Amino acid sequence: MERAAIRDLILADPSLVLGDEEVMRAVVAAQADDSGRVTDLRGVLVDRLEGRLGTLEATHRTVIAAAYENLSGAQQVHRAVLELLDPTEFGGFLTAMTGPVADILNVDTVRLALELTEAERTIANAPGLVALPPGGVDSYIGAGWDRDPDRVTLRRVDRTAAAVFEEETLLIQSEALMRLDLGTGRRAAMLVFGAADPERFTPDQATDFLDFFAGCFERAVRRWLA
Repeated sequence: MERAAIRDLILADPSLVLGDEEVMRAVVAAQADDSGRVTDLRGVLVDRLEGRLGTLEATHRTVIAAAYENLSGAQQVHRAVLELLDPTEFGGFLTAMTGPVADILNVDTVRLALELTEAERTIANAPGLVALPPGGVDSYIGAGWDRDPDRVTLRRVDRTAAAVFEEETLLIQSEALMRLDLGTGRRAAMLVFGAADPERFTPDQATDFLDFFAGCFERAVRRWLA
């Protein structure tokens, strides 16, 4: 390739030189010949290296922050699970669910929704318990016949929220819905977290911790509903 063509190529895209470490080292080393034909690019190289270092530091801080947030979230879930394991009767379990567990997980309200017939609804007269008719869990989540509903659903609340949050409906703006498996032969159930913050639960959030908590919660509930 002719010199003029190489010169035009570099002028058109200087990153061909500035982005190539071997070329930059050769150019900087050539400065030592004192011929005056090479412009000192040490400053440019240092600036670029500082820029890359800044980018790496920013990435490092982001990774550390994400790791800390994940660790903090895991610790919250572990503390909440331990609170669920302490009660020795069902009333205490519900008190822990609606009190300490809600506080630890930083949610405004917690509900355990059970599918019950009219005759069974007398057992739902307890704080934190909500009775839904058979098929009510799928209906509330919005599961259609043509798809398998997710284990965890995060979303803004809509007009159907009154079925779960009752007198607190106007307070709640977003919700986390966790389907529960209470064992063979039992109807569907659902654990619901409600938050006044409309951005607290959104569909783009990860659900790993909630999925784990729901698994622990359903195992604890089976002791009382066996």
